[in-house]
Amino acid sequence: MPASTVDSLDRASFNHEKAYVAQEEKGESFFDDGREMELLHFVYGHPSIEEIRGSPANVLKAIDEYGRTRKYLMNVGDDKGRIVADLVAEVKPQVMVELGGYVGYSALLFGDAVRNAGGKRYFSLERNPEFAAVIMSLVDLAGLGDVVKVVVGSSAESIKRLHAQGSLEHIDLMFLDHYKPAYTTDLKLCEHLRLVTPGTVLAADNVIKPGNPPYLEYVRSSVEKKRQAVTSEKSNGVDVSSVFGRSADMYKAREGEENLSTEVKGNPNLVYESKLVNSFEPTGVPDGVEITRCVAVAE
Repeated sequence: MPASTVDSLDRASFNHEKAYVAQEEKGESFFDDGREMELLHFVYGHPSIEEIRGSPANVLKAIDEYGRTRKYLMNVGDDKGRIVADLVAEVKPQVMVELGGYVGYSALLFGDAVRNAGGKRYFSLERNPEFAAVIMSLVDLAGLGDVVKVVVGSSAESIKRLHAQGSLEHIDLMFLDHYKPAYTTDLKLCEHLRLVTPGTVLAADNVIKPGNPPYLEYVRSSVEKKRQAVTSEKSNGVDVSSVFGRSADMYKAREGEENLSTEVKGNPNLVYESKLVNSFEPTGVPDGVEITRCVAVAE
């Protein structure tokens, strides 16, 4: 079937009545321009605020309402969110980690799912302290403070710190939705610290839009290919500007240069089984989530 036909079929299956307003055009800001604090005021000033208190589902509905009627929000959204929430119900993680929290949509949705599955902790790692404050406020409003812990700082440094403190000893399920060049380097860091082992499951957002070729290549590679990359002393870094373009440029302009853990080579002996699950951005634009399971350690 031609790609254009597949695309038209995919778009037709999206419920456009629930679509967010479109993301701003190239050259215009689509985050960190005041809309995140505006969202907080919108939720707390909502006519149904008393029904929203203590209800993760109702907080999510209010966030979606803002995204559909006011301004675009770079949330995982309902469609992709359902894929990961179903994964939480299947895996039943005791500890789940998300890299990149933004305004807390995923922390609310998946943190609630972790609690319902009998899990103990959901770590939401967010570099931007203002975004982290929004997450904390909405998590408190939803009544999820007993499960969700927001950690402020760069993803790599936060992972190292939590591990050194003994707060993070193993990751059962990890959701990657942060600075796209850091997907691969942060995964390798978690491998190096033995946080990712057989049984760990990874869910990576935005692997189609904007895309993440280095990450997909890594989780889909054979052990032999990964071993060859390590022994050849190939750089663990990525060409950020050429691969990731606009999203990386906007992130750098607002957050500053991200220090990637390029010195860590990870554990090439881990065996992954990985597949793409097609879905949609909350605007209706096709995207997908890469689901990766660590199944063994090669001899």
